[in-house]
Amino acid sequence: MNIIKLNAIGSTNEYLKNLSKETNLADGTVVMAKDQTKGRGQMGTSWWSESGKSLAFSVFKSFEGIALDQQFTITIQVSLSLIKCLQQFGIPNLSVKWPNDIMSDGKKLCGILIENQVQGNRVTATVVGIGLNVNNNAFPKLPKATSMLLSSGHTFPVEGVFQTIIQEIIGGLTHFYADHHHLFGMYEESLFRKDQVSVFSANEKQFNGIIRGISPMGELKVELEDEAVQTYRLKEIQLLN
Repeated sequence: MNIIKLNAIGSTNEYLKNLSKETNLADGTVVMAKDQTKGRGQMGTSWWSESGKSLAFSVFKSFEGIALDQQFTITIQVSLSLIKCLQQFGIPNLSVKWPNDIMSDGKKLCGILIENQVQGNRVTATVVGIGLNVNNNAFPKLPKATSMLLSSGHTFPVEGVFQTIIQEIIGGLTHFYADHHHLFGMYEESLFRKDQVSVFSANEKQFNGIIRGISPMGELKVELEDEAVQTYRLKEIQLLN
């Protein structure tokens, strides 16, 4: 495993993507930053991290080729790998807020940004960015955020958490595709607010709905008030509460 540790960087994902274009990057290369100043999340959101208390890193993983219409399976595998690790550390009430925020007790604990590299109709590599709150004890102006410390009441060795997670992610992404149907079921069972009435926003309108699962393409399946089930792609819907 090739681990590159930096004192400060704008975005570990951007650094690793650029590195993969400039060099023949070794499979499983990891970039970790003590300070990440321009961390990004899904849909252009930012990720706030705290030096020495948070983890900010990205993993490069190559593939022989995954069908483009099955690329959401990568998101599923990474999400489930993180939940498995966090369960081992005793973090309670874990779930996945679609598509890939890891929640504990209904608050955001970890953010994932997956950027796939595509050739033709196949995914040949991915850069997986992880932002995890480990020993943070406060979140100014972020009332819906939490950390491993706040969720469990215990502090954790940041380096030990890092090593455990990267081994699980890289190992999980090595052979996962052969069992992707089973992974879909596990992911659906882990969905935040699944089978509960929730408030959503789509097309500039708010409405009540119930998360029922995901489509084979990774779209969110929501049962509407007329009992019809509608699927939504990323950026088409937002879960409000």
